[in-house]
Amino acid sequence: MFPMFAPPPPPPYNTVPMHRPPSFYHAASVSPPPLPLAAIPVQAVWAWNFDQESAILRSFAAGARYVAVDVHYPGIVHHPGKDHNALTPEQRYALVKANVDALKPLQVGIAVYDSQGMIQAWEFNLCDFRRLADPHEANSLAYLAGRGLDVDTLGNDGVDAWSLGAMLLGYSGLIGHWRGLSWVTYTGAYHVAYLIKVVTGGRPLPNDVAGFVSAVRHFLGDQVYDVAGMAADCPALPVGLERIAAHLGFHPPWGSSMLAAAAGVRALQVFRRLEHGEFGGDVGRYRGLLKGLQY
Repeated sequence: MFPMFAPPPPPPYNTVPMHRPPSFYHAASVSPPPLPLAAIPVQAVWAWNFDQESAILRSFAAGARYVAVDVHYPGIVHHPGKDHNALTPEQRYALVKANVDALKPLQVGIAVYDSQGMIQAWEFNLCDFRRLADPHEANSLAYLAGRGLDVDTLGNDGVDAWSLGAMLLGYSGLIGHWRGLSWVTYTGAYHVAYLIKVVTGGRPLPNDVAGFVSAVRHFLGDQVYDVAGMAADCPALPVGLERIAAHLGFHPPWGSSMLAAAAGVRALQVFRRLEHGEFGGDVGRYRGLLKGLQY
């Protein structure tokens, strides 16, 4: 098991900017920068370009306001004994924890939206998974293969999750509650749980929901949103992230339109459109609610 990285200390008070734009706090009266409708490029990250792309991410993250995360993983090997909707939040979390602790992530997609309305996205391909040695769900690997993910290429050319976690936690500029960023995901219990696993160096997740929520707040802050719940309250929208994004007029991301970073881009675009469209800037009731955990 990997050792946990020590969380970086918060910056001293005299370095915290005091001039964030009002829309950072989801103010309904402030018009956000327009979202780009053109295809957003996705940068694939492997071992050979990890250092270069990490530096680019860090530079862009200096102006970050919103971050979306999507993780591809090799299925689910622990299943509930009854209908998911009949489970309590603690039972749902126990299931998430059992699976995330047992499995190795395959890809981590990160999309960042900055104060100028620009979006950049990175798809970190991870090398730790071995098909013949590690637990997985065969149908899930087949599904991901159909979308263009080759786990053997990941094993040969990817970056290890430990290095990714050290980069994200240590110098990406994205991790830490004092950053005040808004984090976005879609059906996000597993995506957020895997992200916490990565940034803690592979440690087991906390034992209960309270511990998990505390970890999320420590590493990501308290502005975490799941687009699935927001979209469910918009009857005109179709079901499924790709369909929702297409319905709203967003072009598929360019370069890797069907994998983890593309899902992050779509989640970010849909969140921003709904936040300042259907919800008029008032999305507080969705804060901290992850599909697959609280509902």
